[in-house]
Amino acid sequence: MNWYNMTTKEVAEELETDRENGIRSDEAVKRRKVFGPNQLDEAERPSMILMFLAQFKDFMVVVLLAATLISGLLGEYLDAIAIILIILVNGVLGFVQERKAEKSLQALKQLSSPKMKVLRNAQWITVPAKEAVIGDVVRIESGDRIGADVRFLTCQDLLIEESALTGESLPVNKHPEPIGDDHLGPGDQHNMGFMGTLVTKGKGTAIVTATGMKTEMGKIAHLIQSADTMETPLQHRLEQLGKILIAAALLLTALVVVLGIIQGRDVYSMFLAGVSLAVAAIPEGLPAIVTIALAIGMQKMSKRKAIVRKLPSVETLGCATVICSDKTGTLTQNKMMVTKLWAGGETWDVTGSGYEPYGDFFKGNTRVYSDEERSLKQLLTFGLLCSNARIVEQKGDYVLDGDPTEGALVAAAMKAGLTDEVREEEFKIIQEFPFDSNRKMMSMIVEDTLGKRYVIAKGAPDIVLKQCESLLWNEKKAPLRKSYERQIQEQLTNFGESALRTIAVAFKPIQNEEKMLHSVQAESRLTFVGLEGMIDPPREEVKQAVADCKTAGIKTIMITGDHVTTATAIALDLGILPEGGRVIEGNKLSSMTVEELESQVEEIYVFARVSPEHKLKIVKALQNRGHIVAMTGDGVNDAPAIKASNIGISMGQSGTDVSKEASSLILSDDNFATIRAAVEEGRNIYENIRKFIRYLLASNVGEILVMLFAILLMLPLPLVPIQILWVNLVTDGLPAMALGLDPAEGNVMRRDPRKPKEGVFARGLGWKIISRGIMIGVCTLAAFMICYGENPDDLVKAQTVAFSTLVLAQLIHVFDCRSERSVFHRNPFENKALVLAVLSSVGLLLAVIYYEPLQPIFHTTYLSMREWMLIIVFSCIPTFLLAGSAVFKRKHRLSRG
Repeated sequence: MNWYNMTTKEVAEELETDRENGIRSDEAVKRRKVFGPNQLDEAERPSMILMFLAQFKDFMVVVLLAATLISGLLGEYLDAIAIILIILVNGVLGFVQERKAEKSLQALKQLSSPKMKVLRNAQWITVPAKEAVIGDVVRIESGDRIGADVRFLTCQDLLIEESALTGESLPVNKHPEPIGDDHLGPGDQHNMGFMGTLVTKGKGTAIVTATGMKTEMGKIAHLIQSADTMETPLQHRLEQLGKILIAAALLLTALVVVLGIIQGRDVYSMFLAGVSLAVAAIPEGLPAIVTIALAIGMQKMSKRKAIVRKLPSVETLGCATVICSDKTGTLTQNKMMVTKLWAGGETWDVTGSGYEPYGDFFKGNTRVYSDEERSLKQLLTFGLLCSNARIVEQKGDYVLDGDPTEGALVAAAMKAGLTDEVREEEFKIIQEFPFDSNRKMMSMIVEDTLGKRYVIAKGAPDIVLKQCESLLWNEKKAPLRKSYERQIQEQLTNFGESALRTIAVAFKPIQNEEKMLHSVQAESRLTFVGLEGMIDPPREEVKQAVADCKTAGIKTIMITGDHVTTATAIALDLGILPEGGRVIEGNKLSSMTVEELESQVEEIYVFARVSPEHKLKIVKALQNRGHIVAMTGDGVNDAPAIKASNIGISMGQSGTDVSKEASSLILSDDNFATIRAAVEEGRNIYENIRKFIRYLLASNVGEILVMLFAILLMLPLPLVPIQILWVNLVTDGLPAMALGLDPAEGNVMRRDPRKPKEGVFARGLGWKIISRGIMIGVCTLAAFMICYGENPDDLVKAQTVAFSTLVLAQLIHVFDCRSERSVFHRNPFENKALVLAVLSSVGLLLAVIYYEPLQPIFHTTYLSMREWMLIIVFSCIPTFLLAGSAVFKRKHRLSRG
């Protein structure tokens, strides 16, 4: 029901509640049995054992486990143990991440008020929040967190901070009067209170209208439960890649075994060679190396103030095409700040940041000083005096104690040197008439050091103007004629077009003996002083970050609960809203299906006055259009969309526990610019993953082909199984891991995002893998044939030459993998970890060749200098021949172009 449409009497009658005495205790028990406890349901979770076992259901893992079993049965224990360890490490990492990722509802439940004051049997008692029932009359006051959805009966200067639920940057003033509109979102229901929101000022009474999962907070909890966790592009690609590689490897391995048996070779030897080749061909190290690369990226991001909760999200940022950003606290400072002042026909611009007491005043382009501008000084002084807020310094930061609007007035005054000390030393507060929703004003009676008394009032400009009979103009008091009123209205229009929240300030001198019994006496026959326009300003560094994202082909969309005028102004200021870009409000969004939004969403850059359901709809529409969506936010209302997006980003400082637990990435500095750094890092990581996929697969193709070609040519096997396994464990492992540390090639933030459906082998990677793999296989076989042809009786030496050629060819090829173009375009010593990895592999190769105890195990023998020359020449051919060919073709194209 729309409780906000109804009078308080109608609400009480509908809920069968006595407003004066509350409900009876036995009735409360009955209602609790009917409606359930006032707490949020928790989605059913799988047991920890099932969660752990689920980490091993991947097709590639299952095949590897089967291959491991066979290797163990055949006595290849070293390889079997290595693969099992890799699989276990990946499983444990996945299990730990999943356990952390599913805490959203736990954090959400903690926001529910633990205690509530309810009226039962005509007595006020305090009960646990979960025992509150629909129809309970409750009492709330400043500092309380509301424990259920309520309809207010009475309000006394009641302000409630709802930003975590609605996205509103300012506390909302509440009243008990009915609202005649059938389609209001929570942010516009000013006679309602909602579970989890905080009372910042005043007190009131209310009737509980919804509990548990029926509350607005409960609806969000349901959305979090039902929101699907998106598979990242990397996870999807690697799963597809794994299936393709396993099928191809098993097919080629089977072909090698069958051909060998047909040729009359020993069945057991061929089967052992086939299993070894299969284990070598299947890149079981790929998941581990990807995990290591992502972990390295995670460490780099943490240094750039982005905390990664889910490893795959590191890479996902690199292909994000849209960033949906909350406004309050993410794009803006979440601190109200006066930016414009008007008094006596003059307008001043105010600079500064948030609540810091530093800034300048400008008239046009000229800097002015408040001591020289009496109208300016008067306006700032009266604004300071008519407020209760305090700004205090804590650890180098300026923190507000009080209402944000009043804090903005105080900060503006402090920029002119008008501090709390000045206020306390030179003025004394005699009486105060607090703000309320009916008057839309507040006023104070103050006395200066000379004993003169003044009424100072501030409030909504239209209300204050009605109570004024004069104004200060050219530092003199003048009657408030129509011409002056028109000028004031013009300024209000100008301030409104700039999305400024405007406060009017007025005063009047009074005699010391005058007694102000109520606000009507105080707030009449006033003299208009001026206007102070304020806004929650954008973060200084965000504009450049938005521009960088645009250059990188990433669209930024603002999604906010604030009013459309404010949202539009901020979006224009930050460069989010381009010429011709659309702005849409939540009430229009409500009437649209996901399909209808999907057809228009590419043109929309700002969504204003939205609810949690709207945010989910926006994310789904963008995903249906093929976008990789990053959703940022800090409030409870952002959590469902954060979880449903491809990558959820929450604010570390201002963010709620709910948004943090639902997210994949947390910005420890609440800085949108950090997202830009994270995107850059994500792109680098994906390119590095492509590099070692290229290296691993080209190496594996070479290993398979050297065996296949030898069988087709009726030659002895160039490699024995233990040599294949050695190459797989040592040569493929260390250099591939070192590629994960490779610095980026070129300016990655000037490229468009990868297309969401782009395969791992896109941009010519598939051809590079096949061509290099074939060349590695051919050159290895050629070196084997030359050595074997010269001495057919010494098969071990020929196999040692083939083994060494294969290893060196791969180690040289790893430097070629660092560049999209060729080996000649990067400094080989730029990646010191890679150089050390290659040197380590070379050292291990020399050990199995020249250390006598290892020779019989690895079927190796000593090699002469002539044989090393042969090995080095054939090892260099695959990389330098193909790289040189690529450089020649590129230069030829450029010369023709």
